[in-house]
Amino acid sequence: MVFSLKGAAPAPAIKDTVNIGFIGSGIRGKQLIEEFQAVPGARGIALADLYDGCLERGKEQLGDKIQIAKDYRALLDNKDIEAVVIATPDHLHERITLDALAAGKHVYVEKPMTWSVAEGPRIIAAAAKSGKVLQVGSQAKTSALTAKAKELIASGALGKVNMIRMGNNRNNAEGAWVYPIPPDASTKTIDWPRFLGKASKRPFDAAQFFRWRCWWDYSAGVAGDLFVHQFTQMHEFMGSKAPKSAVSQGGIFKWKDGRTVPDIMNSLLEYPEGFLVDVYVSQANSFAPRGILVMGDQATLQVENRKLTLIPEPKQSEAQFYGSMNFPKRLRDEYLAKYANDPKPDRPQPKEIAVEAGQSHNWHFIDSIVNSKPSRENAEEGHFAAAAAHLCNMAYRKGARMTFDPLSGKIRS
Repeated sequence: MVFSLKGAAPAPAIKDTVNIGFIGSGIRGKQLIEEFQAVPGARGIALADLYDGCLERGKEQLGDKIQIAKDYRALLDNKDIEAVVIATPDHLHERITLDALAAGKHVYVEKPMTWSVAEGPRIIAAAAKSGKVLQVGSQAKTSALTAKAKELIASGALGKVNMIRMGNNRNNAEGAWVYPIPPDASTKTIDWPRFLGKASKRPFDAAQFFRWRCWWDYSAGVAGDLFVHQFTQMHEFMGSKAPKSAVSQGGIFKWKDGRTVPDIMNSLLEYPEGFLVDVYVSQANSFAPRGILVMGDQATLQVENRKLTLIPEPKQSEAQFYGSMNFPKRLRDEYLAKYANDPKPDRPQPKEIAVEAGQSHNWHFIDSIVNSKPSRENAEEGHFAAAAAHLCNMAYRKGARMTFDPLSGKIRS
């Protein structure tokens, strides 16, 4: 059974306008500006970034009259700004998020919400205290595809789910974050000390600024960039909160360019509901399909790109031809004769069912603000998805099985 997305219906009108300040306008930040420009009721009026070129490009997107600054706090001081969109390196998320909530702003923060597990509870508490909408940016969380997968799994169509496999492979410089460096990159165009934030001081390095995902000091690596998308989606359709343990293997196999995070990583996690999750990323091979396989004892659900595929388990005969091979002929013939009239085993064929595409993740953020609705990906959900990734990273870095207690938020080996 294949579920594919049809085109989305036009977005419902949002009566009020929400003024947005964008904090971080790099690659993902640029995309977010475009995505919010497509949302009725969202209006970008300000931009903060540490590189002059991104400020220039932001004006090209939002217009010459927008407020620009290298210090994000200038946007928090602007009383006309009601919400901020944070798309900075991971290690800066917590400080900016806490400052924005304290300034009375609604917050949309890119995944992973945190750079470390310890940051999650602090953001959860601040969001609750503020009374503002905080939404984490893992887009599949609110997709129609995810909702349909959740419905199918809850219906029992897969039987008992025991194993989930999640993969995301690529094999090129762009997929390994080796992005081109602008020719004007220097301390004259980049606020390097502000970029470092809580990281240790070091001389200016344009590669670290533009390829920051390659270093633990700024990033949660492949787990924080890629695992988190799938953890968020899987948590949603499985109704799970967080894993209880993880083991990991990986290393730098191809991109020996000074990075500290692995370019290949495989983690195996156990969830308290009684299933395992095998999640893997390679930045050195693009063959394996992206997506999620949810494997039950009755069927497998493949969640990939823009479609769902339901693959029923083949119907098996009760007769055990292999298992009865140790019988003498007379007893084996007698045994198999009992099943002579059984239907032959078969594999049911898939069927295609269309799924209407829903509203964008960005639209839900604006809708929550304007209509006082709960966040569709709140701080707790963002914390647990990120914590799963951090658990994988710690298992990899320590070379040990790590356990996670969602109540205390503590990770132990």
